[in-house]
Amino acid sequence: MKPDFTIDADSLPALAAFIRVARLGSFTAAAGALAVSPSAVSQTIRHLEDRLGVRLLQRTTRRVGLTEAGAALLARVEPALAEIHAAADDVRQQRDQPVGTLRLTSSHSAVVIALRPILTDFMRAYPSICVDLVTDERFIDLIAEGFDAGLRLGEALQQDMVAIPVTGPMRMVVAASPDYLARNGTPQTPQELHRHACLQYRFGPLGSVYRWEFARGGRPFTVDTHAALIANDKSMLHQAALAGLGLIYEFPQHVADALASGALVTVLEDWTPPFSGFYLYYPSRALMPPKLRVFVDFLKTRGTAHGLP
Repeated sequence: MKPDFTIDADSLPALAAFIRVARLGSFTAAAGALAVSPSAVSQTIRHLEDRLGVRLLQRTTRRVGLTEAGAALLARVEPALAEIHAAADDVRQQRDQPVGTLRLTSSHSAVVIALRPILTDFMRAYPSICVDLVTDERFIDLIAEGFDAGLRLGEALQQDMVAIPVTGPMRMVVAASPDYLARNGTPQTPQELHRHACLQYRFGPLGSVYRWEFARGGRPFTVDTHAALIANDKSMLHQAALAGLGLIYEFPQHVADALASGALVTVLEDWTPPFSGFYLYYPSRALMPPKLRVFVDFLKTRGTAHGLP
């Protein structure tokens, strides 16, 4: 008894040859279409029949016709192979056409500062691309979690990633309301912060609390602060700062309106060091999908340069 026949990748060429012979009614014509010899086509069909255990084609000196089993097989496999070819054509078209879903991961700050200003224009320019954006403070493994690219600070990137700058150098600010400073005084050095109420950010629900970073004479350092409020919701920290409950350490873009209106004022300006800013990063690939390639090009030409003043 012959073993059960299963369709696998090795079966597809034989099935394709069978369809050609069936439709053209000739091994010679099928061989010409497939760019192989007639004997190779004949051998392929014979091997397929042996594996199936039934005759698919009636062969005479003048023509080739289908058996009942061959007609039944043709009716089932021809549409299936046509669908496979159509799927392959769709994939080939994506080499040149930017279509599909572009999966991006980004920190909240990167969304506000680097992505939000250009996303509307990008989506209008490429309506066939669906942007799937996940905002997450975790350090994401792009390949393991199925992302095309991410937006993060340069200092947080893995070494094996391709990275392009999006914002240019940036600087954080320490800020408080005039009312808070009037009641508690203005710190002159970071070391004085342990005597002040500090509003501190936590990375995610279970993440670490961000330590405020400073520098003097090219030497970076962090200081112990007195936390009056710890939250992983930046809007809560902003609200607390505006209410005069303490000092906040933040990207100036997040509190730009409050700084412009005077609702918040900066302190310790000479102590906050510059850093490299936000980058778009993605795995090194020999064949970059068009959807990612056009996004990279768009960021290079339209990226928001929130550099140092």
